Amino acid sequence: MGLPILSLITFTPLVGALCVAALPSRYPDAIRRTALAFALLAWVMSLGLLAAFAFSNTPQLGPLLMVPTPGGVVSIPTNFQYKEAADWIPTFGIQYKIGVDGLSVLMVVLTTTLTWISILASFGPIKDRVKGFMISFLVLEVGMIGVFIALDLFLFYIFWETVLVPMYLIIGIWGSANRIYATMKFVLYTLVGSLLMLVAILATAFAYQGATGGWVGAFDYEKLQAFAAAGFGHNFQILAFLALFLAFAIKVPMFPFHTWLPDAHTEAPTAGSVILAGVLLKLGAYGLIRFAVPLYPWAAHTFAGPIIVLSIVAIVYGAIVSIVQPDLKRLVAYSSVSHMGFVTLGIFVFNATAFQGAVLQMISHGLITGGLFLLVGVVYERTHDRTIARLGGLGAPMPIWAAFFGFFILASAGLPGLSGFVGEFLVFVGSFGVAPGIALASIIVMVLAATYLLWMFQRVAFGTLSEFLVGLGSHLTDMNRTEIETLVPLAFLIVLLGLFPSLALDLLRAPAQAFLAAAGVPVGG
Repeated sequence: MGLPILSLITFTPLVGALCVAALPSRYPDAIRRTALAFALLAWVMSLGLLAAFAFSNTPQLGPLLMVPTPGGVVSIPTNFQYKEAADWIPTFGIQYKIGVDGLSVLMVVLTTTLTWISILASFGPIKDRVKGFMISFLVLEVGMIGVFIALDLFLFYIFWETVLVPMYLIIGIWGSANRIYATMKFVLYTLVGSLLMLVAILATAFAYQGATGGWVGAFDYEKLQAFAAAGFGHNFQILAFLALFLAFAIKVPMFPFHTWLPDAHTEAPTAGSVILAGVLLKLGAYGLIRFAVPLYPWAAHTFAGPIIVLSIVAIVYGAIVSIVQPDLKRLVAYSSVSHMGFVTLGIFVFNATAFQGAVLQMISHGLITGGLFLLVGVVYERTHDRTIARLGGLGAPMPIWAAFFGFFILASAGLPGLSGFVGEFLVFVGSFGVAPGIALASIIVMVLAATYLLWMFQRVAFGTLSEFLVGLGSHLTDMNRTEIETLVPLAFLIVLLGLFPSLALDLLRAPAQAFLAAAGVPVGG
């Protein structure tokens, strides 16, 4: 219909934030419903985008983009659709340029889905400063969507930084007792990464300008990707890749840059934890796929070995540490370190099957871990405690909660037929063809995951009701309608992707080919 659909999806939450800001604070219910309505509108539009993209998508690589470089004209396949471009700061070649391929459209839908679910889940727990919370959440959604669709590096950086401020407020204002410590740790880690990213982006733009004699295209992702095939020397690639890699590795987070994550998860409100695990961690993995590897392929291959080792360490370390966690929320947080290790492993073995598995794992992890944090939040609202040893026997007074919790636990453990199994299995298969020893080492974690997840479920859901829970009496009620409504969509998508993974894998075929083509291009020095 000729509509700028990507801009509409991106800035609808911003319009919602402005409408919420205009509402009087004495009407919290109206504020909640307005925020939810705009989040749902963005979600519906993203589903329309997904349907249109899937209908028009083909598994082959797209048309070629011709870009002049010092070594001659280079052509690269481009798979981006629904592109919008307008000059923003033409003096430096900076544009408002956005577009989506199969990878980014899936991430946009994941973002809009988890956002409205998180807003709905916050209706009960968030009772103070409701207006500020809803505004922060809607602005956060703008930044997250923008990261996944930006095709200009400067624009990408602006959206990346936009995410930081509202998440800082969400944890720092509406978090738990140690929220200030967790917030400062989160901000310091993220700011260090952001500064490194800005240096890499500016250096890349200056290198392009110096080689071509002009600023046109200096921040354009597609042109820079083609230019990287012959324009960036090895030494430059090493430095630029390391700067970007550290920025994205902190956000993933990869071992040993993960220490901010458990604190942030533990102190964040439930809705904040859902978005943090479901979307914000994916920003780092997306940045590695979209920018770090295609722009600096020689450096990516150079450091692939150490990154794979760090991924294996993260997978095993996260699982082992999860086993000994006494806090329910910290256990789920450390499990994210392990699960995201499969994502970085799938990226850097440079295999199409592993790549598709890594992206599917990103989506699956967002759905499953988001559900687990929602369920932990349900218990915390009733008990104000997350200590596993004090929550024994919850299955008797809360059978609906226990059924949902068991489902999401099995999904996280990789039960066949659910989405958690498919992503990890594809990473195993792809990795085994490249490095059998690495793949076999990662398979051990399946046993560890089953150990810490099922053991935790057994201690919490079964057995005699603990003395602590007995003392709560009538306050220990089962899930209400709103809480169930937040979990049903996630459970449905987990089953859908588990039984029909081709719904996502078909969209990822072309991005996988484009990623491998960019990563395999020999770079002159």
